[in-house]
Amino acid sequence: MCQGDSEYGGHALNKKVVVVGSGLAGSILARKMAEEKNADVFVIEKRNHIAGNVYDQLDTHGIRVQRYGPHTFHTSKDNVRKFIMHYTELIPYKLRCQVNIEGMLTTSPFNFHTIDQLYGEQEARKLKELLLHTYPDKLAYILDLLKSNDLKIRDFAQVLYNKDYRLYTAKQWGIDPEKIDPSILRRVPVILDETDTYFRDRYEGIPKDGFTQFIASLLNHKNICVQLNQDAIPYISFDHKRKKILFKEKEMLVIFTGEVDRLFRYEFGMLPYRSLEFEYQYLRQRSYQDAAIVAYPGKEPYTRITEYTKLPYQQVGEQTIISLEYPYPYDRQGEKGTEPYYPVLTEESKKMYQNYVELAKDYKNLILCGRLADFSYYNMDQVIERALQVADQITTEL
Repeated sequence: MCQGDSEYGGHALNKKVVVVGSGLAGSILARKMAEEKNADVFVIEKRNHIAGNVYDQLDTHGIRVQRYGPHTFHTSKDNVRKFIMHYTELIPYKLRCQVNIEGMLTTSPFNFHTIDQLYGEQEARKLKELLLHTYPDKLAYILDLLKSNDLKIRDFAQVLYNKDYRLYTAKQWGIDPEKIDPSILRRVPVILDETDTYFRDRYEGIPKDGFTQFIASLLNHKNICVQLNQDAIPYISFDHKRKKILFKEKEMLVIFTGEVDRLFRYEFGMLPYRSLEFEYQYLRQRSYQDAAIVAYPGKEPYTRITEYTKLPYQQVGEQTIISLEYPYPYDRQGEKGTEPYYPVLTEESKKMYQNYVELAKDYKNLILCGRLADFSYYNMDQVIERALQVADQITTEL
């Protein structure tokens, strides 16, 4: 992998594959094209580092911090795990989270412990028996609970919805929870037992040397060149007559992982994204909170606090670092919220995105992939699986 700030890292302009973005999707596709297609791959990245939003680094105190919010690998898919393990060693790690509900700390996702906290002993026992009888798989989603035929279950669901789901969704996304796509509310279930870990996948862990090193391993190939500190958009144009996308006026395969509306110069309007800002605090104490992540659905301006000495567990003595996470509407030209993190999925935004998809289909040498380009709220394993599928479908002669 060549890397530098000079234009194209000293390489000629006749690269046959351009990958826009060095995050998870872009780096996987770059590696697959370089290794399996023997393509000459040029990765262009607007930030001053690789790895996209999974970027992490050791800070001045020797604590590994994830700059763009907390991430852990989790999957039940053997092919995804196999791919990851080819490039990094995973440290087994089980993420534990909590929610601060009006000063009461409870497990996230909600579980039987939450019921014990909210109800008296006898009432809690009856409710747990009812839930297990109704949902023998020990898993339920808030939207299903709210629609239950049983009044007691609906009342329980309403308590959770009013105290957490509704408040957190409104704060995180900045819109009425009724307008958000139902898939968002299905990301965090209610667990009907005492399980206190966040994910239920078969495999879970964190790269031994961090996410950045994992991405660096993906990009470490003789056919890959990475250019940092360079926005790709000014170099991209369209030959509308021949229906080809051009990079530096040259026709080549372009794999795009950024915001698709920006790629097409907002032809159908601006897609809505949610952004984040982080406030880091260095503390001279061994521990700040019991869990790695604590969510705050209430009146606090932040949505969650992450303690990075617990993600993964780091033995660094009497010190720790926490990060307060603040949601903002995405605004490229604003003072805050300048990075797009999450697509805001509503009926209107999904229709607008589909217009961009249809437009992109006209350009046979353009491939969209990734959370932003696909306008999908992917987990990491979903990004990996999507990128692997896209790589397998690329049949263009390179």
